[in-house]
Amino acid sequence: MTSNVSETINDNRQNQAAQTRTARTPSAHNQLRLGLALSGGAARGLAHVGVLKVLVEHGIEVHSIAGTSAGALVGAGFAAGITPAELVEMSQALRWRGVGRLTFSRGGFQTNLPFEEFIRARIPVTRFEDLPIPFAAVATDLNSGDPVVMSGHGDIPFAIRASCTVPGLYVPVVDGDGRQLIDGGLVANIPIDAARALGADIILAVDVNSEGAKFLGAPQSMLGVLMQSLILVQRTIAVRDMRLADFAIRPRVGHIRWDEMTRGEELIRAGEEAMRESIDDLKRMLEGN
Repeated sequence: MTSNVSETINDNRQNQAAQTRTARTPSAHNQLRLGLALSGGAARGLAHVGVLKVLVEHGIEVHSIAGTSAGALVGAGFAAGITPAELVEMSQALRWRGVGRLTFSRGGFQTNLPFEEFIRARIPVTRFEDLPIPFAAVATDLNSGDPVVMSGHGDIPFAIRASCTVPGLYVPVVDGDGRQLIDGGLVANIPIDAARALGADIILAVDVNSEGAKFLGAPQSMLGVLMQSLILVQRTIAVRDMRLADFAIRPRVGHIRWDEMTRGEELIRAGEEAMRESIDDLKRMLEGN
């Protein structure tokens, strides 16, 4: 897959973001264009569905979406026309045992090709160029360490799979340019730059990892250690990224582990609650007030 929106994070982006915010003016219908930046977070990413549900209930139009890892899965589904209710149904069909398959490779224990197949069977639009809402998925180039932003054209299920490829557990996926791609959370867990590049005026960032891990006990498995290590890296990156957001939502899900897919209803409800608490403030911002 060839990316048409791919850049290395640079030291000047905060100044550029500030200049962009200063130049904003409401559109003809007196509402600024809203872009979403949805973080990674494995099972916790289901909280994004709750956020989307509230936005839809209040008639707030989403003009573009960028997502990393779990945020890429939810964001792509919504951008393709899947309703929040349908996203809930899709999440209920997703289980860890169906995401990967054992493989004989030095690059990882499993291939996550079954995950790509799961997405392809359920998403109504599989090409970026056919999406009703512009969307970007972020992965990491394993060799250079640069973010790889997939948007504009190409295969969506592949892009989501790449964005969700946990290093060490899953074998890196290889794109059309020969790059080995792994989880985007290593470089842009809250893809604000990618969201802003899609032309939004206001970036609403949703971080499902802001509370860290409030559940008791240390990780009890190799996967648990790996996931918690990744989250520590991602939280450090998120602190930097969130400074560039115009509006931030932080669902209170720190008590739920990243592998607890069966707590989907609770995660979705947490996303709803966090968005409802701030919905009036968001409306005022979109109206230019």
